Amino acid sequence: MTRHFTIALPVLARGTADRSEELRRPERLAGSWAGAEVLVMDGTGRVAVDGSAERPRLVWAAPATDTPPPGAVLLGSVGDVDHWAVPGTVEDGGTIRSLGPVLDDTEAGLLTTAVAVLNWHARSGFCPVCGRPTTPDPAGWSRVCPVGHQEWPRTDPAVIVLIHDGADRMLLARQPDWPAGRYSVLAGFTEAGESLEATVRREMFEEVGLVVDDISYLGSQPWPMPRSLMIGFAARADPAAPLRLQDGEIEAALWLHRDEIRRLLTAGGWTGDDPPPPAVGESSAGPTGDVTALPGEVSIAHRMIQGWADAAP
Repeated sequence: MTRHFTIALPVLARGTADRSEELRRPERLAGSWAGAEVLVMDGTGRVAVDGSAERPRLVWAAPATDTPPPGAVLLGSVGDVDHWAVPGTVEDGGTIRSLGPVLDDTEAGLLTTAVAVLNWHARSGFCPVCGRPTTPDPAGWSRVCPVGHQEWPRTDPAVIVLIHDGADRMLLARQPDWPAGRYSVLAGFTEAGESLEATVRREMFEEVGLVVDDISYLGSQPWPMPRSLMIGFAARADPAAPLRLQDGEIEAALWLHRDEIRRLLTAGGWTGDDPPPPAVGESSAGPTGDVTALPGEVSIAHRMIQGWADAAP
């Protein structure tokens, strides 16, 4: 039987830069800005990429101003060099969905932070307390209104759950607006006053009508589209229990055997930007011909499914 298993570090959780609050002191920023490296990101989340090396690299520029411009975000320090992100124009480039899996650990973490905080700035121009316009602090990690109310970037916790039967089957489901053939594990947001474990039980019952137990933590990953933290869990359910799909949320759900999951992983995953790969056909493991793609590597869901598939011979 396979009950508890581990997963590899999620792609967007690999950051290595120093993010210490001490780095954001205004008096320090004045002296370190001149030697900083700056990443430009447009309103769609695109950044310029250098593809000439064996591994793609982000394109960093020297500061174009004497001081950090309003809205610039100090992402962290790598060695003795501060790395910043600023909003701007990008003629050609990539997004976090495509770049996350191919960048090195440091740049993947810096890009994830840039997307998260610049997205927050773009949506936080007014104070939620008094409604007045807000301005960013020098390091880009808070915004203040004229009467002094201060706000920091928000992160919305969401659980993402791999339901299994304790042996060789797991549950996959699809939402109505996904590309044909794409299936994944289930997820849902934590409500105010609710624990993560309670969210797992509530969301799994709401979405597919299953009562789950043996809940175990797997790992977490920021998902800054626009501001989520995906917190991965595994949970067990009875595969003989009837599935009751949440109207408008879940279009289909089915149990798959471990052999079929392994075959789908070998066939390749869906990235979120591209159409799913060609169908891989039927399997003796069960009636799964309509499942043609699993989540791509940028998602923690991929790590969860891979970890479960690898957990037993």
